[in-house]
Amino acid sequence: MGYPNRGEGAFQETENMRSEDLMALYRSCQLCPRRCRVNRVEGERGYCREAAEMRVALVEPHFGEEPPFTGTKGSGTVFFSGCSLRCRYCQNYQISMEGLGRDWSVEELSVKILELKEWAGIHNVNFVTPDHFFPHTVMVVSRLRESGFQEPVIYNLSGYQAKKSLALIEPCADIYLPDFKYGDSALAEALSRAADYPEVALEAISEMVRQKGFLDPWPDCADQIEPFPETAKSGVLVRHLVLPGHIANSRKALTMLYAEFGPGLPLSLMSQYTPPKPGLPGELSRPVKKEEFLAVLEYAMELGFRRILYQPLDSEWPGEPERPFLPDFTRERPFAGNVRNRAQR
Repeated sequence: MGYPNRGEGAFQETENMRSEDLMALYRSCQLCPRRCRVNRVEGERGYCREAAEMRVALVEPHFGEEPPFTGTKGSGTVFFSGCSLRCRYCQNYQISMEGLGRDWSVEELSVKILELKEWAGIHNVNFVTPDHFFPHTVMVVSRLRESGFQEPVIYNLSGYQAKKSLALIEPCADIYLPDFKYGDSALAEALSRAADYPEVALEAISEMVRQKGFLDPWPDCADQIEPFPETAKSGVLVRHLVLPGHIANSRKALTMLYAEFGPGLPLSLMSQYTPPKPGLPGELSRPVKKEEFLAVLEYAMELGFRRILYQPLDSEWPGEPERPFLPDFTRERPFAGNVRNRAQR
């Protein structure tokens, strides 16, 4: 089973793919760059540790994303179980590595998203780490569009994506929200078993930008009190998480992004790293220091990036946990920050 060709006919071809054809992509799975070629339909599991049943851990309005996506009513996030990258420090390790979640049908997930739009007014649907379930997401988006759902569809990705798989979802995606985690291939191998991450992710993000351009809208005036008067409709925003003790990696990653895309690339610098569990190696056992994060932020500005969002390190959540968006998926409501925002609306 091949992938649809890119270009003008891609939407028509993907739209016309039957569910049987989409499910056939799991029979010798090459959806991610690891290309395990296992038969997930028969229950075999590759690096992502998932078979061909779509498994989801959480569906709810989320307030921990960047302002262009969260808005005032939240982003309709779908947290998928399993992961094709499985970083050692993943804050979602309970679902990405420990397998929390349950099977959902395409119809069940589509109905849930439509319900979120009706009662919560979500600004978008946000597929979090979905690449090992791309065929299912194509079916879900088709159902949503048939039902009149017009909000943007976000693909929230690790950056470690196969270019052919991005062609599959091109007609479905409105916004790409990829990470660019590593400029250092040795660090990528040590923490994610992906020494080829820098070149693979750079090629993948280049394809995303080719498809959708940079994030739109983005305010012309950086000094606006309310910098995002409306939520994003299309385009690409690249995230980079600053890891404690690895400032050189961040600088290398930013240099690569600047060389490839120039100063206009929308960039989100993240300070949120907190050890999600004990036993992590070296300096990953502590939070990122303020001076480390500021050094990376200053470097991004020195390079010339003009469109930067960043997370302040000081807590803005009095009476709440220091990191309200560090999840615990064993709880009914994994994100304390979501509970707080919902109560305030």
